[in-house]
Order: sequence, then structure tokens, then C-alpha cells
Amino acid sequence: MKLWAIALGLLAACTSAHAQTTVWRPAAGHTQMPIWPGAAPDAQPVPGPETDTRGALTNVTRPTMTVYAPKGKNTGAAVVVFPGGGFHILAIDLEGTEACDWLTSRGITCVLLKYRVPSIPYVWQCDCRPHNLSTSVPSLQDVQRTMGLVRFHAAQWHVDPHKVGVLGFSAGGFLVAEISTNFEHRMYPPVDAADKESARPDFAMAIYPGHLATDDGKLNPDVPVSGKTPPTFLLQAEDDYVDGVNQSLVYYTALAKAHVPAEMHLYAHGGHAFGLRRTPLPISGWPRLADAWLRTIGIVRD
Repeated sequence: MKLWAIALGLLAACTSAHAQTTVWRPAAGHTQMPIWPGAAPDAQPVPGPETDTRGALTNVTRPTMTVYAPKGKNTGAAVVVFPGGGFHILAIDLEGTEACDWLTSRGITCVLLKYRVPSIPYVWQCDCRPHNLSTSVPSLQDVQRTMGLVRFHAAQWHVDPHKVGVLGFSAGGFLVAEISTNFEHRMYPPVDAADKESARPDFAMAIYPGHLATDDGKLNPDVPVSGKTPPTFLLQAEDDYVDGVNQSLVYYTALAKAHVPAEMHLYAHGGHAFGLRRTPLPISGWPRLADAWLRTIGIVRD
């Protein structure tokens, strides 16, 4: 089953179980900030108003970021989080706020990005993969803009501008690879001084990523790995039948060929879309592995 179909099914199931829909708001003490001062570039029509149905957020036309300050000692690191959802919805809790809870508990500033969905051209492709990047890609525009904003506000948010990374799940894992390989050319005209800041992540974590491999087992040409790609952490289950373990394998191989430091963890069982929620399966302990990796690459120190 293709990821966009699963996203649609999830949204339908949530809607039937809970007819009342609401607009997502962060918990008290946190404020959403629009990432564009006016209308977002290359705006696309959506089928209705923005809604949040039990953590399935869709019809986002005004992307925002929400900053979660670290708890306890501030490491100076920051991570921008991209929830997944097949580019049709955002799993805003499972793969968003819960990730921020983990990161902030480790002394890391978390920036939760509510990027535009549905995201043309991704969601409407029958194989759920993008066209080439000569076309406008709203979700990538949102990611590039947010990376610049985090560095622009680094002093205000007590963040080291050289320790700004990304974390994404499923479709958000694709965005991790996309910004890791498409950071030099902005996909939109500069808006303000924030767009003069680098959009390159200093490190990247892709959790059960999708869309990285083509059907014939080659690297998706829209994620052109090079020696400039940042150190990367990959995690996937071999019984992930939504995206498939080949997504991580192909991307890891490209990273290795480019001599990019990378760490990949594959597990026999785990499926897809488990986020950070504990289960009896060993794969659910992956945050400990990510903690160790962040120390290994010098982002977090004991």
C-alpha cells in the first residue's frame, strides 16, 4: 500500500471516530510563529480549512514553527522536527510534539515545523515520489526558510548556529534527506535577512524514511548526496511494508560512497509509524542509539 493511501485512510478513520475537528494549537507556554511574513510562496489550493483530527493535521496553508526550550542544561544544540504523514497529513503528536518532549529532555531546543500539506507535487503522484526540483515544492520551501530562521534567531533562542540539525519521520524523513542535499539553492526569492543564513543542517536523523529509493533500487535523483551532506543517522525496520527498508539501504550506500559519516540501524521487526512510543520491540529503544550518536559526532557532550 502506498504511503499517501495510508495517510488518507488514517485521516478517514480519525474523522469517523471523532467528527469534531479542531485547529492544532501547541500546549500552554508555547507559541506558534508563522515562518513567512506574508503569504507563503507558490500557494496551492487545498480541499478545505486546516483541521486537526486526533493528531492528524491537514489542509495546512499557513506554515508555522513552534519553539520548545530545552529542559535543564542547555546543550546549545537545536533540532528542527518534520512530522510524517505521506505529504497529505502531519502526524503532529506522534511524530512532532512527542519528539520535542524527548529532545528538550536532553537539553536540546526543538523547533516543530508545521509545513504545508497536502504538498504538491508529492502527494498526488501514484508512486508517492516527487517530480524533479525544477518545479516548486512548498514543503521544501518551508524547510529551507525554517533553517534560516533558526540560525537568524540563534542568539535569542540560546542556540549554537553550528549545531542545528533535523529529525524527520516517514515523509518527514524524506524532507531530512531533501534539505541535507538541497540547501545551497533557495527554492524561493529571498524574503529578508533570515534567508541569508545557511539552510544546511549540521546533522540529520531520518526515522523510517520514505521516497529515497526508486522502484529499481536506485537513489531518488531529488536527493543528490554529495560530500557536503551532513552526518546522518538512519533507522528502519525490515518489516516496514509502507516504505520498505531499501529506502535506508540505498541512502546509506550513497552516503558511504560520498564519504559522509553515517550510522544506520536496522531491526527485524517494528513496522512503520511507531514514533517514540515504547513497545516490547527492541526498535522502540532507538532514542538511546540517537543519544549516543549525537555524543559521538560532538553535538551533545556528557
